[in-house]
Amino acid sequence: MKLEILTPEQQFFRGEVRSVTLPGAMGSFEALENHAPIISALASGVVKYVTAEGAQTVVEVGSGFVEVSNNVVNVCVEEIKR
Repeated sequence: MKLEILTPEQQFFRGEVRSVTLPGAMGSFEALENHAPIISALASGVVKYVTAEGAQTVVEVGSGFVEVSNNVVNVCVEEIKR
């Protein structure tokens, strides 16, 4: 599935992933291939994703929202905390 992580200033990541774990406003949840369509608010926290090659990346983010539809995960957050 495709993942795109955006902030108001930049496109942080765009690529193929196996899974994405997100800090939902009501608790953490994971999106896998063929996930049901969803739009959710995100709290500040950690986004974890596993690339198609198997590499795991952990990114601390500010609040925002996510849309999952047709094997595309669009994450829009206020900031990437470094």
